Amino acid sequence: MPTSAPYLGKDLVGLEHLTREQILAVLDTAEPFKEISERQIKKVPVLRGKTIVNLFFEPSTRTRISFEFAEKRLSADTVNVAASGSSVVKGETLVDTARNLEAMRIDMVVIRHGSSGAARFLAERIPSNVINAGDGRHEHPTQGLLDMLTIRDRLGRIEGLRVCLVGDVLHSRVARSNIWGLTKLGAEVAVCGPPTLMPREIEALGVRVFKRVEEAIEWAEVLNVLRLQLERMQAGYVPSLREYNRVYGVSRERVEAVPRDLLILHPGPMNRGVEIDSDVADGPHSVILNQVTNGVAVRMAVLYLLAGGAPETAEVAKHGE
Repeated sequence: MPTSAPYLGKDLVGLEHLTREQILAVLDTAEPFKEISERQIKKVPVLRGKTIVNLFFEPSTRTRISFEFAEKRLSADTVNVAASGSSVVKGETLVDTARNLEAMRIDMVVIRHGSSGAARFLAERIPSNVINAGDGRHEHPTQGLLDMLTIRDRLGRIEGLRVCLVGDVLHSRVARSNIWGLTKLGAEVAVCGPPTLMPREIEALGVRVFKRVEEAIEWAEVLNVLRLQLERMQAGYVPSLREYNRVYGVSRERVEAVPRDLLILHPGPMNRGVEIDSDVADGPHSVILNQVTNGVAVRMAVLYLLAGGAPETAEVAKHGE
């Protein structure tokens, strides 16, 4: 049976209910795991004998592959299940799917689902560890963690930093995980986007709201540009993609108007020329590829901690001792 980790509990379904110490434990544990990806042989036997199921009810490339890399680098056995190729299309429920997997004696489930709360719903009904890889508009905790790791790597701290999330906040689970995590680590957090793409009473989460992207860029030290989630929208949220880019797009001109360094993040995949211009995404301010690299290390850390590992032994674990 899976081991309940004293650091994160049995599951990771979001950052809202994690403490500052738990979030820091993940970030600190990820640091020694980064070096594994630079080796010629990118594997340690930390999770040898563990079976992990990647249960994706929504399309995903970066997140799914990142989890799979993390699992394999820790020597776990992995099984990938996509909704389009499973009994879900025949009407099987989420719980039935999970219980059938449980009967095969699995240890962990990584789930992405279109319904908010699906990860917690599953976690409360099976004994295996459950990791939320994104559920509806709720949270995407490992993305929030890798964003924070990327910021800390580049700037050396999170506490006291001014971080602004720009774009489609309404549909973004990444925004919610970032807000919960960053505020707990002492950052000042703001959001900016069209009123139609801003949740009601967002200020209740302890964030500042900017109506103009120029003001947000002038205020921020870190800009996390959110994808315009066209697949979740019905008509009417924005007049057109061209108009959105004109009013809220993060362009080189807007970034260069700020007389200081500005860190640019994007959770991906990007709509180039819509929420972010290519010369910004590929420019000197961007750490987007660093986010991808850090994603594997963060997910390795989460898997390790949920399996019962301790942050202080991660350095030893990376050597397979």
